[in-house]
Amino acid sequence: MTPSAQAGSHRVLLADDDDAVRAMMHETLEHKGFDVVAVASVIEALRCIATESFDALVTDLHMPNAGDGFTVVTAMRHSQPNALTLLVSGYPDVQRAMATILLEADEIVVKPFEVSKLAELLRERLMVRKPAARFEKERVGAILQRCITEVIGDWLTRVKQSRELNHLPLNDEERTGHLPKLVEDLAFRLSKPSATSKDSDAAFSPAALAHGKLRFLQGYTPAMLVHESRILQVTLFGTLQSNLSSLDFSVLLPDVMTIADEVDAQLTQAMEGHMQEMRKAAAA
Repeated sequence: MTPSAQAGSHRVLLADDDDAVRAMMHETLEHKGFDVVAVASVIEALRCIATESFDALVTDLHMPNAGDGFTVVTAMRHSQPNALTLLVSGYPDVQRAMATILLEADEIVVKPFEVSKLAELLRERLMVRKPAARFEKERVGAILQRCITEVIGDWLTRVKQSRELNHLPLNDEERTGHLPKLVEDLAFRLSKPSATSKDSDAAFSPAALAHGKLRFLQGYTPAMLVHESRILQVTLFGTLQSNLSSLDFSVLLPDVMTIADEVDAQLTQAMEGHMQEMRKAAAA
């Protein structure tokens, strides 16, 4: 059989850890005229993205871990933003469950599917594909600064779902406490260069100390303080997940390390405020 010439010389990176599926897709796509590079792991896919150019990516979502395909899609989107990205998943409800992935992938293909249909989809999308819009990249601190309202709202929702925390009869303002100021302090620290090699560049936080004192008066235990701090970290990383297309990945790792250090330092100071009020109550 003669390969179809309709696809031109489009190069496709195919990533799937299932040998049989990968071989079948590889053979079919090449027969349809695509120039295919097939890999079996995330590491191989990332190496290819870093060293070669592609017109399209087809990757399985689970390879073998849940979300592996998202890692590959994200890398392709930021390294080669004009490449078409297709994410393959075996879950029929993926259109809803993976809504955030749609921020990065151009299309989600649900298994089972006809490989010939995949080739047609690739050809159609490549024919009408336009150059990717260029978005201004932002540091983590800038994203958190403009998303403070969303961060507080998401954090409050998560806290209300926690049995360890929501048994106290507090209104939203009381439950939030000094959190808005704590997030502002974090965003401000992220906006500054990390100029030292100390274990921590965290500064004294009056808001964190006051937060700990308030929590004691509200009936929080030290364990509850730790729990709400952990929820804050989850919320912050969720905010970054929702803003992947805007993130400056060149400084993402040090910024994430700063988040962890600052939240931990704030928790330490909140604990100190909590203990001060505890000692004051014991002496009264």
